Amino acid sequence: MNGTLNKVMLIGHLGDDVKIHYFDGGGCVGRFPLATNEVYTNKTSGEKVTNTDWHNIVLRNKAAEICEKYLSKGDKIYIEGRLKTRKWQDQDQKDRYTTEINVDEFTFLNTKKTEAASDQAPSSSPPAVEDSPTEDDLPF
Repeated sequence: MNGTLNKVMLIGHLGDDVKIHYFDGGGCVGRFPLATNEVYTNKTSGEKVTNTDWHNIVLRNKAAEICEKYLSKGDKIYIEGRLKTRKWQDQDQKDRYTTEINVDEFTFLNTKKTEAASDQAPSSSPPAVEDSPTEDDLPF
């Protein structure tokens, strides 16, 4: 294989509400932590063990606005995206690195907001969204 691949697929629960930041030019970025769990049984003790991994999720523009509107802490979501490591400096001017998942597609699996709305009146579930990359974003 000559090319490379940077693809992440996760199903997890939001660890917090979506936080969104708007820019002067009209764009925005949304962020939230996502928890994924691994569950297994300890062979020696027979005890059920759960390990949780936390992932930093980043969405842009319309995808961020949709997630902010429909998602809240605890909701379950499927996401597809790519890993991106970002460098930044802390208050002591030390270099720090953060690995994030930049979302390309997502599907809501369950949300408290849509469940509450469906109890009151019939409504359609929020849309699945795909951010299509432009030709310049393609890695080949």
